[in-house]
Amino acid sequence: MADVANLALLLTAQAAARPDALAVVVPDGRDASGERTYARLTFAALEAKVDRLVRGLAAHGLVPGMRAVLMVRPGVDFFALAYALLKAGVVPVLVDPGLGRAQLRQCLAEAKPEAFIGVPEAHAARIVLGWGRATIRRLVTAGRRWAWGGATVRSLEALGAGGPPVRVETAPTDTAAILFTSGSTGPAKGVVVQHRHLVAQVAMLRATYGLAPGEVDVPTFAPFALFDPALGLTAVVPEMDFSRPARVDVAMLGELVGDWHATNVFGSPAVLTAIARDGGGDRARWSTVRRVLSAGAPVSSATLEAMHRVLDEGAEIFTPYGATECLPVASIGSRELLGEARGRTARGEGICVGRPVPPNDVRIIAIDDGALTDWADARELGPGEIGEITVLGPTTTEAYEARPEATRLAKIARGGRVVHRMGDVGYLDPEGRLWFCGRKSQRVALGDRTLFTAPVEEVFNAHPAVLRSALVGVRRAGAVVPVVLVERQPGATLDDETLIAELGALGARHSATRGLGEFAVHPAFPTDVRHNAKIAREQLAAWAEARRA
Repeated sequence: MADVANLALLLTAQAAARPDALAVVVPDGRDASGERTYARLTFAALEAKVDRLVRGLAAHGLVPGMRAVLMVRPGVDFFALAYALLKAGVVPVLVDPGLGRAQLRQCLAEAKPEAFIGVPEAHAARIVLGWGRATIRRLVTAGRRWAWGGATVRSLEALGAGGPPVRVETAPTDTAAILFTSGSTGPAKGVVVQHRHLVAQVAMLRATYGLAPGEVDVPTFAPFALFDPALGLTAVVPEMDFSRPARVDVAMLGELVGDWHATNVFGSPAVLTAIARDGGGDRARWSTVRRVLSAGAPVSSATLEAMHRVLDEGAEIFTPYGATECLPVASIGSRELLGEARGRTARGEGICVGRPVPPNDVRIIAIDDGALTDWADARELGPGEIGEITVLGPTTTEAYEARPEATRLAKIARGGRVVHRMGDVGYLDPEGRLWFCGRKSQRVALGDRTLFTAPVEEVFNAHPAVLRSALVGVRRAGAVVPVVLVERQPGATLDDETLIAELGALGARHSATRGLGEFAVHPAFPTDVRHNAKIAREQLAAWAEARRA
């Protein structure tokens, strides 16, 4: 077993060390006095449920290496099924339901799942829309099964009751999961994640943020919630639509934090913005939170400041940088972001995402839109030079499922290992900190200069009437013209003509934005389906082109 790596073994270790500690807590209504009630599962009970499901999955015909779509809402069944699949060597396929019909169909066609595990609504959609019709042969329903047949979670547990102890036979380099990207800057791609990558993520998160067994987490992002039991954290699962984090009920979050004295909260920038806008509801409930983790997109300085007014004085907000293909890559805390880095960002120097997380090797290479087969083909840049961000580390994945060209464009061989090209541009400063400047694919030419989204946008985001801005390239008369779109702060009363004039004057004062002369006000920026925070600049460019026409 020395060469075995599996996230489920970390749950097993927690169950052995702390059997009676709570692993999962889920709201399940209110009592007669109006107080919330909760369903609870200890680490020992979760481990026992996982083992029953492993045996039940095998009896139902799910064998190691088989792929199974998992579309179950975060809760007891979600945790148990995910860990059971990992422990059984069955490969869970996780796709955001909010991607839309066409993308979902394409994702499942590429992953070729042989099993589908979902809530009744997911099964109904599968039947109506024909998801995985050519490959899916095994069905499991989390909840009430209707006419589609197959097993239920309860029947699997009954099948697996009373069997022998479950042995884990997966190797570190076996495929653990297929995790699809958010599709925010192109088609969603299936990232092939090995067991060693998941175990490394847990180790790096623990070391970077000091996450310790016995802490309580309120996670608003389902994939991160899965790490909680492996870390020994109690996961208190919010009542929310996880595909629409921007709509989270802040009062509900505060209630859960207060009821369980949560020490950690994980949320996208959209969740933090909602908390900050609401003031946290009953601020006293947030006094136990030591840290907030936020990923998926940069968090504005205004939101960080407002969050600090909600949290206790000693708490910190961390913004880990990374991607589905590699996480965490770098990290920074809110106190550093609100210090010297803030002024540099407002002057158009990009967004500081912190120092690389050990043992990651982060390097910057010259921008190249083509494939780089070997590291010798790349030109490494020095401090302060903007180029593409690359990373080599224990969580760096090596391939996309069924997309060889995407793999070829995103991976570089180096010394027998694989380097991941983030698709982001940025630079390292003399202190070794990484600065994010935007997506490589979203850069725009202005004469003989190249404009990058983050440096440009952060200059205009400093205007008090601007909620956020977006640099886009608009096709016009055979050329691409840079245009800056802005979304107003709620309640801003400045008329469009005056706002645009002030933005032009602001841009003229900074080298990153000098020469930009076309602006437009957009009613409400579209964002990605996963975090509700990444700006959909491609959609905005199409809007600007149609508006001009």
